[in-house]
Amino acid sequence: MPILAIVRHGQSVWNLENKFTGEIDVDLTEKGRKEAYEAGKDLREIKFDYAFTSALKRADETLDIILEEIQQEGIPVIKDKALNERNYGDLQGLNKTAIAEKYGDEQVAIWRRSYAVKPPGGESLEDTAARVIPYYKKNIEPLLQQNKNILIVAHGNSLRALMMYLENISPQAIAEVNLPTGAPRVYTISNDLKVLRIIVYKEVNL
Repeated sequence: MPILAIVRHGQSVWNLENKFTGEIDVDLTEKGRKEAYEAGKDLREIKFDYAFTSALKRADETLDIILEEIQQEGIPVIKDKALNERNYGDLQGLNKTAIAEKYGDEQVAIWRRSYAVKPPGGESLEDTAARVIPYYKKNIEPLLQQNKNILIVAHGNSLRALMMYLENISPQAIAEVNLPTGAPRVYTISNDLKVLRIIVYKEVNL
């Protein structure tokens, strides 16, 4: 049965600086690169057939490090903006603590974690799911049906959207899910595309 592994990119410069990043293209920190190497160590027993990532360099670099660590740099890599982080609109580049002081912790929590509420000028998680899940169904599920092992390296919210689909997480429950950076989550998938088993290498933060 095929394997699907998902990994959020390692810590980025703006993760470290506590800024809303969204679709702004920022680099990994040194810690983020170390997290990517650790993710590779966790995944080295799996032989992947394809890898998918977003159009943003923090995910792309994380994938490159993982593939180097597991010595599988030659596999096909597909990059697509459908897997990009959600767009945080007017909040992108702003400090999360400063925004919380201005608008209140509750409002910022709603912008960051709710399913349907959009941050000003940005995407909701629902909007993100509306591009991630169709992309997954069209481009990745057919490969899983061919018994191919797939690695996806993307972002906290694009992967949370995918987790909702894979794990039947409700819009209410997903608000409590925060996927850690550099943390593989490995699914065993059945022939009819159901999740049979999940291996978590670092617990999802609630």
